[in-house]
Amino acid sequence: MKTTTPQTVYLKDYTAPAYLIDTVDLDFNIETGGTTVSATLAMRRNPAVPAQPLVLDGDELKTLNVTVNRKKVPFSETASTLTIADLPDVFTLETVVRIDPDKNTRLSGLYRSADGYFTQCEAQGFRRITWFLDRPDVMSTYTATLHADKATYPVLLANGNPVAAGDEADGRHWAKWADPFKKPAYLFALVAGKLDVLKDTFQTASGRSVQLAIYVEPGKLDQCPHAMAALQKSMKWDEERFGLECDLDHYMIVAVGDFNMGAMENKGLNIFNTKYVLARSDVATDVDFENIDRVVAHEYFHNWTGNRVTCRDWFQLSLKEGLTVFRDQEFGADLHNRQTARIREVRGLRAAQFPEDAGPMAHPIRPSSFVEINNFYTSTVYEKGAEVIRMIQTLIGRDGFRAGMDEYFRRHDGQAVTCEDFVAAMAAASGFDFTQFMRWYNQPGTPHVTVDGFFDGESKTYTLTCTQTNPRASDEAPTLIPIRVALFADNGDLLPGTERTLHLTATTQSFVFNDIAAEPVPSLLRDFSAPVVLDFDYTPEQLTLLLAHESDPFNAWEAGQRLASTLILDATAAIAAGQAPVWPASFVDAARRLLQTQAERGAAFVAEALTLPGESTLAEAMAIVDPDALHAARNALRKHLAEQLEGEFSDLYAALAPTAAYAPSSEQAGRRALRNLCLGYIAELDTAATRRLAMQHFHQADNMTDQFAALSVLVNIIDDCPERLAALDAFYGRWQHEALVVDKWLQAQSTSRRPDTLRTVTTLTAHPAFDIGNPNKVYALIRAFGANLVRFNAADGSGYAFIADRILDLHDKNPQVASRLARCFDRWKKFDTARQAYARQALERVRDHAGLSRDVLEVVTRALG
Repeated sequence: MKTTTPQTVYLKDYTAPAYLIDTVDLDFNIETGGTTVSATLAMRRNPAVPAQPLVLDGDELKTLNVTVNRKKVPFSETASTLTIADLPDVFTLETVVRIDPDKNTRLSGLYRSADGYFTQCEAQGFRRITWFLDRPDVMSTYTATLHADKATYPVLLANGNPVAAGDEADGRHWAKWADPFKKPAYLFALVAGKLDVLKDTFQTASGRSVQLAIYVEPGKLDQCPHAMAALQKSMKWDEERFGLECDLDHYMIVAVGDFNMGAMENKGLNIFNTKYVLARSDVATDVDFENIDRVVAHEYFHNWTGNRVTCRDWFQLSLKEGLTVFRDQEFGADLHNRQTARIREVRGLRAAQFPEDAGPMAHPIRPSSFVEINNFYTSTVYEKGAEVIRMIQTLIGRDGFRAGMDEYFRRHDGQAVTCEDFVAAMAAASGFDFTQFMRWYNQPGTPHVTVDGFFDGESKTYTLTCTQTNPRASDEAPTLIPIRVALFADNGDLLPGTERTLHLTATTQSFVFNDIAAEPVPSLLRDFSAPVVLDFDYTPEQLTLLLAHESDPFNAWEAGQRLASTLILDATAAIAAGQAPVWPASFVDAARRLLQTQAERGAAFVAEALTLPGESTLAEAMAIVDPDALHAARNALRKHLAEQLEGEFSDLYAALAPTAAYAPSSEQAGRRALRNLCLGYIAELDTAATRRLAMQHFHQADNMTDQFAALSVLVNIIDDCPERLAALDAFYGRWQHEALVVDKWLQAQSTSRRPDTLRTVTTLTAHPAFDIGNPNKVYALIRAFGANLVRFNAADGSGYAFIADRILDLHDKNPQVASRLARCFDRWKKFDTARQAYARQALERVRDHAGLSRDVLEVVTRALG
């Protein structure tokens, strides 16, 4: 079968739906070998649109019956559409279709998993359930009735409130659910399975009692309490921060092990990947606990920012996702550690979104076109989208932002709207003119801001001149960039009155500070006030001063990252030229001071500050990436720090030994992070003593954070190491029945720096622990290897060939997962000509595969460019 050229969808071509659906009544008869879906739709013509035939969306549906007002009507059908002409202005459409969820490997629509049947309808999965106007601007009220075998599927759930239930013949039963709120089809959810449930309640600010429930696979209830607590905390936080109260009588979360995404905010019935629900100290790390807090909150916050007010069309995806990521970031910062939360957000942005902005899949946070919408659930839409929302708050202040949110809901509750509608509400509430700021929504690429500082001793002024460029933008017009700054004296004191937010609105613009007695050290882009690359010609001495004295935690961390980045990139060039790298004593001294100040600055901050920039982030600063030299340089600096600070690392490792029972608190998590970082540096020395220490850490750990940290250290030892094999065997032997822990075992090996990593990964694809049909396994082993810069980009092209093979294994089984694997090739043009030739060969082989899914075809076609 030849691959056909898929159709591109453009934002400029948006038209309102020709028909509206007021109510949807669904009936699901779930049986072995297939499910029959009967749909009754109360429909009417949209008077704002010229009369035209009704065209419904569908995918892999077997049509059994179609009636209008209970009479059979002629219709035409293709694989993806059902068309009916000559309809009255108001009518009832009834369809009956047969679907086969047991064979639905795409995990989109209704599909079978180990514990039952689940749905995933965002973005366009509902059309795989029944014929429908599958677009977010068609909002309806839904009822759903489920019929299934009672012993096999005792739990029957759908959106909203339970209406009625009962038993049927032959050991079957039924349940009916009604959702009182209008919603688009992508928010529909259904679950039929054998599940355990943890129940609780939440008392809203107005005194209502909401019934809470978390459903999980049998035997996992003891891993649910943290998620339940996170849900209750997020409900309370949203009331306090934004005045938003839960509007439902029932709020349910269901965890499933086979899920393409992290979680889904279906109205009142959130469906989660198990990795964002299940947690217990011996099977989940501190990062897992924090991620659960954030993801549970994210999906709950969608109840207002995404459900009560939803997207008019899929181009507006960041309207709900960017806003809700910002909200979950703020919740996480308030719940945990605000200073390190911001550092991790920016670290992630630079590792994933900045390369995306510079690569073939670059797009604005509101794209202007797409072939497959699933390809645009990206770091740009989510994380950069959140940064754009954060800039709005920076520009109008926290109180102004809250007023804007209030106005947004006052205007648009119950509607499907656009990004302009959101910004207009912010403008109306604050009086701020966002006209120029809207370029952030419409332009791809990461702006670069070059800053020059000039001190005039005569006039006692200091002038910062900022120049902005964005080569990926469609024109040269400047955007509005808020840049938070402060000035420091050479003794480290913050100069009074110099903290301000500069509004860069021109291509080049100067800002003057008066009454400056001596040349200061500028602190620029504090708290990362805009998602830009900022260039300032700092001296090592200035960066060292900021690292030691900057009162903004992010910029103190940033100073250290700039120092380390310069050293590693210089060393990379030296190694590529056959020279030995040079490490200045000043950097070691700065690291020593950080270790000595952990009690005052916080262990979590010091752990972040002593974590060197990642190879993918560093690669973005190189014109042509030499992954081997870069890898060698970064590891050489780690080893140098270990050699120079061996005593300090060892002493602090001992001092941070746990003194209390495990708790996923931010204070304890910070201590564990720093202690495990010390262990990692100590292990760089690779002696018999350091290996024994790592194995002792592994065996004595009473929590997954510490045990996995030791395993990660051991799997990176290059030389023959019996301890590495022993730890891997022991870890798998103990945890082989905990799927999420096995994912960690797979990922530790796929991200190893060992030269034989590809051979190991290839072997693991045949291991019983791996299942190519399970997205979590694919992400843990295959996609994680694709993010292993030095091993994926092997000089012989073997890494490229391996990933290409896996894409082809998956492209028709699960196109969404396959297209995410294809994104591993985004930056192939950054490498030398020999590597480029191998990468091109792999991409062309995928592109030319017969019958390639459009998800993958869009990605590889853009990559080949």
